[in-house]
Amino acid sequence: MKEKILDELKQIEQQFEVKVCYAVEAGSRAWGTASKNSDYDVRFIYVHKKDWYLSIDQKRDVIELPINQQLDLHGWDIRKTLQLFRKSNPSLLEWVHSNHVYFQAFKLIEKMKDLEQYLFNPKSALFHYLNMAKGNLRNGLQAAPIISKQLLNIIRPILACMWIEKQNSFPPNELPFLIKELIREEELKQELLSLIERKINRDEPRYVLNLSILHKFMENQIKYLEEYANNLNVSPIDTTPLLNQLFREILDEVWSQ
Repeated sequence: MKEKILDELKQIEQQFEVKVCYAVEAGSRAWGTASKNSDYDVRFIYVHKKDWYLSIDQKRDVIELPINQQLDLHGWDIRKTLQLFRKSNPSLLEWVHSNHVYFQAFKLIEKMKDLEQYLFNPKSALFHYLNMAKGNLRNGLQAAPIISKQLLNIIRPILACMWIEKQNSFPPNELPFLIKELIREEELKQELLSLIERKINRDEPRYVLNLSILHKFMENQIKYLEEYANNLNVSPIDTTPLLNQLFREILDEVWSQ
């Protein structure tokens, strides 16, 4: 599949006259919860030629190409990327922290990682993931039977919040790693790891879950993390000059070659 993805990226470069800087997996395959038939959710960052940015008109800054039922490609232009980076956008930061990298060129991601310490906003990230967890809890548990994917869509953002609360940094994507690092109660840890195995094996009945333990964990953590986030004080730093400089540097690097 990687060869197919790289081929599609090359076609995107030719069709849209852009250069791709970075392409990663951003779905269940990045989270460590993919089943054999899981989709490939490819996310990428690209750069137009310099003249494209010298216009009074706002232009489309997204490329979306559903290739087939199993492969989906979605990319952001570098200017949109850096605007969202300035806002400490969690979806973008998940791309930056993905360990499933299909393609990387130029110095963009390396320099973004250097700047992340100055612009990461733990409070906004906490509320992003808390809202995700609460929304999924509200909607996902109404259906019957409850499937593992729905539970993981609640637990993943909770674990992300727990990491932010403890480390004051953006969390890794991999759920098994987060569980092993953050969960001290052995029974709960095994339930969560079993939930992942159940998701990977498409809810086979041999993976029996203790829903009461999982519900208690979700409810208690959401309550605690909401209180923590509400009381957290953050002083944002204006990174616009640094990001403007990075924008110009990457344009020069990409199109001078």
